[in-house]
Amino acid sequence: MDFAPDPSTRDLTDRARAFIADQVRPAEPELEKQLAADPGRWGRPPVIHDLQVRAREAGLWNLFLPGEHGAGLSQLQYAPIAELTGYSPQLAPVAMNCAAPDTGNMELLAEFGTPAQQERWLNPLLEAQIRSSFCMTEPGVASSDATQIGTRIRRDGDDWVITGRKWWSTGAMSPDARLLIVMGVTDPDAARHRQQSMILVPRETEGVHIVRPLTVFGYDDREHGGHAEIAFDEVRVPADAILGGPGEGFAIAQARLGPGRIHHCMRSLGTAERALDLARERATDRSAFGRTLSEQGVVREWVAGARIQIEALRLLVLKTAWLMDTVGNKAAMTEIQAIKIAVPRAVQEILDRVIQIFGAAGVSQDTPLAGLWAGIRTLRLADGPDEVHLSSLGRAEFRRPSTL
Repeated sequence: MDFAPDPSTRDLTDRARAFIADQVRPAEPELEKQLAADPGRWGRPPVIHDLQVRAREAGLWNLFLPGEHGAGLSQLQYAPIAELTGYSPQLAPVAMNCAAPDTGNMELLAEFGTPAQQERWLNPLLEAQIRSSFCMTEPGVASSDATQIGTRIRRDGDDWVITGRKWWSTGAMSPDARLLIVMGVTDPDAARHRQQSMILVPRETEGVHIVRPLTVFGYDDREHGGHAEIAFDEVRVPADAILGGPGEGFAIAQARLGPGRIHHCMRSLGTAERALDLARERATDRSAFGRTLSEQGVVREWVAGARIQIEALRLLVLKTAWLMDTVGNKAAMTEIQAIKIAVPRAVQEILDRVIQIFGAAGVSQDTPLAGLWAGIRTLRLADGPDEVHLSSLGRAEFRRPSTL
């Protein structure tokens, strides 16, 4: 395994680092100012549009997407760039058109969409002309088990008719989210993993009702369209709105989760580096009991432990990316599950200790730490909770043959 970046990756990483340092970080206060000035707005703040223009000019656009539709980077090539975007998670990913849930939705359309579907939905998403949302999680069932989904999709002549309720549909509060990808049951009598399908639903379709926004530890996440609860009341779309084919929804969802999980972990490492930068600055400037915090043994231990965790988990993330590139997502599932468990846990612990270093300021709006903590804590639920991954990984471990 050779994780050294090639010249092209090194160049893109250097450009991304400069863009985030010179353009994104200075724009963070402006984002807060614009959000405060227009509290009812769910659309894209002007500062994001401005940064997107600059990112395109810098050649930092759609870097997450391999193949002909994106920048053509492998997972291993994208890893250091994605990590840098995690340093400013509110602005950097969306500025470079590399923000979830659009990334996962674009991956699905690129891999499973028909030419007509790609023309209507993928191309505008690649240009950031529209946003999208993924509607899978439901309030009435444990949606970590996709076979329990209650939303029903029935065939009626030349149409599909959708009835159900979704929530945590990220981005759907934004009027820019023109596309909803809805997962539901098309054949309840089919085999357990062949019952579900995915349907492409235009937001303005009759019967689509945005019920309410949901908050994350009190944050509404307006800068990227929030998280919506949505009711689908006899929503009718044409038959060609199905993604892939009937009964392929579960398999398509699994294909979406592999890249989504590793991209979350890549960005989380950047968030951890941001936290450590803040910790070093605070501990050097702040004194207590006759010494700076950086001279206190417990603070040194925390910072040293954080560095060890980051370096170890970065290697595991890079190994996972390398496996996904060389043997495929299915063969890399052990590592994908391992990083999805380990990285958010470790980064949450790092953030928690950095908040301790800041004291009361760490939970206030005067630092980004509280918001970063909320995002990382939520990640331990998104794309499957820790317990589901641990159970699956443990089951696979018991099937593993002896080493000798």
